[in-house]
Amino acid sequence: MKHRYFFQAAIALLVIVLILSIAKNQKHHSHNDAGFYPLKERSGAMAQSDETKQVKKQFGDLMKIVRTNEDDTKSRIALATLYIQEARVTGQHGYYEKAALKYLEEVLAKEPKHFEALTFKALVNLSQHHFAEGLAIAEKARANNPDNAFVHGLLVDANVELGNYARAIDEAEKMISLRPDIRSYSRISYLREIHGDYPGAIEAMKLAVDAGMPGDEATEWTRVQLGKLYETTADLKNAEMHYEIALQKRPGYAYAIVGQGRIAMANKDYAKAIQYFEQADALIDDHSIKEAMADAYELNGQKEKADAIIQSLIKEMSHEANHENSHHHIGLELANVYLKAGDYDEALHHAIAEYNRRPSNIDVNEMAAWIYYNKKEYEKALPYIEAAMKTNSKNPVLLSRAALIFAKTGDTAKAKSLL
Repeated sequence: MKHRYFFQAAIALLVIVLILSIAKNQKHHSHNDAGFYPLKERSGAMAQSDETKQVKKQFGDLMKIVRTNEDDTKSRIALATLYIQEARVTGQHGYYEKAALKYLEEVLAKEPKHFEALTFKALVNLSQHHFAEGLAIAEKARANNPDNAFVHGLLVDANVELGNYARAIDEAEKMISLRPDIRSYSRISYLREIHGDYPGAIEAMKLAVDAGMPGDEATEWTRVQLGKLYETTADLKNAEMHYEIALQKRPGYAYAIVGQGRIAMANKDYAKAIQYFEQADALIDDHSIKEAMADAYELNGQKEKADAIIQSLIKEMSHEANHENSHHHIGLELANVYLKAGDYDEALHHAIAEYNRRPSNIDVNEMAAWIYYNKKEYEKALPYIEAAMKTNSKNPVLLSRAALIFAKTGDTAKAKSLL
């Protein structure tokens, strides 16, 4: 299931600027001063990279400052951004986002209208799928600084997830007029994609890649998104090329390896796809990678292994969703894994719960429609699939599902046109 995490690229460049501006003026202190939220070790090629060594040094410097100076707001913001970036790199979102919020809340307790603290708190809320809350915090920040491109990007993200697509477009136009860069171009690309303009989406994502620094996580994440656009439009050669470039620029980058796995899947080389997915799974904690692995095992005739992965995911994600310290909403993701497990009632329970939180989102409506289709309740699926198509998306999976639903509800002409 396609994750809508394009707001992930929003912070990377700002993180570097904030942290370096603090760290360059401070003496180096031991990493043993880590405090309550020490850095977790990275995996794979990045574990011993110069980037990782620099991050550890910056972390030690910043932690020493915040532990000895209660009034150093700037260092707290820089530490929070470092934690957020590590969440992206490692996939350990629960741990690092809790750490980031600790220092953001310390700043906001002293300065409730602190712009940067509000924007990063909004970002964390969006990452945790608290979209309405993230929107409210971002709007509060925007009131303090309406000409900041970063906060307009957060408003794009929140409105997209809540299904307010016209508002998202307005915010994206404001953002790119203020700062045409990797963050704004990638958002323009996504909005074009969900409105059915794949050539325009590819054009904008190319601009986003060109605007980034090769090798940075944000740039290579963006390059992977470009590859996925080529995949969706059946240009596997260009897709594979961009995944290879991403791995050249950032060795061991998990999402580029996942892209290679999808290419292998498209070429029906399921054994090779499994190898790629297993490699990526060892590098980063991401449920979607395990789902892709389960799909590959099933297509490779290893259904028992596929079922075992899905059942393990259900157990893990259910515990995460129900844990008293969990701050993440993962209803849509749970609906998807229950659907893969064939437990349609439980899938529908989570899908409708998510629908009640954000009824205008096209992905949520598509999920509800597809679950009803699998339950053979075709008339119930119809209004949801119609809502899922309101942006005129040309995503081939969506069009195929819509065609099947329309065929079952008697509109064979529309079904044929969609296919």
